Amino acid sequence: MKRSLKEWLVRLAILAAGLAVAHFGVTLFLLTDLGSDPFNVLIQGLYRTLERLTGLAFLTHGRVHAAVSLLIIAALLAADKSYVKAGTLVCMVCGGPIIDVFTALLSPLALDQASLWIRVPVLALGCVILACGMTAVIKSDAGTGPNDLVAVVLSDKTGIRFAVMRVIADACFVAAGWAMGGTFGTGTVICALLVGPVAGVFLPLNGKLVNRIVAAAMKDR
Repeated sequence: MKRSLKEWLVRLAILAAGLAVAHFGVTLFLLTDLGSDPFNVLIQGLYRTLERLTGLAFLTHGRVHAAVSLLIIAALLAADKSYVKAGTLVCMVCGGPIIDVFTALLSPLALDQASLWIRVPVLALGCVILACGMTAVIKSDAGTGPNDLVAVVLSDKTGIRFAVMRVIADACFVAAGWAMGGTFGTGTVICALLVGPVAGVFLPLNGKLVNRIVAAAMKDR
């Protein structure tokens, strides 16, 4: 069924809100300085490998992240373009700037200098917030971030529950990144084990919430 412009705008607004929530969680996670999230372990390892092999000055973590995201999108367009939507590009373009804004706002808290009794709970909270926002983005059905799409597509194609496939995908990201020289810590392990199961809880809840919001918005036409 073809969607109206208004429905697309409502769904994109939901996606933007979910993206902001998810990246607030990512920022809390990163500011504890207990390790990168699984996808960024992969990016870090790939960046270090490329830098070592090529010595190219223009390489940065952010540029490698963007390049990998584009490769994922290209692969999905070739395999099943139905997964790539306008929101996928929004996630790719806006994710970094959102994290930068939250980092500037939260950096004065100096979470990286706090005790582990504070940092670990904040990290776990960040993972829960990330899972909540990420599933809102997924259920907006306006597009999903490239790295999150990996688990979504594999879950759909294999029939394995998203929560399980997310853990598997994150473990693969970490293993590949570590093999190429990426670093990970306690936070990486907690994130890999926690985000998938928590997302499995939030998926049906946010699915119902998105449907209610869209239905209410369309009644006002």
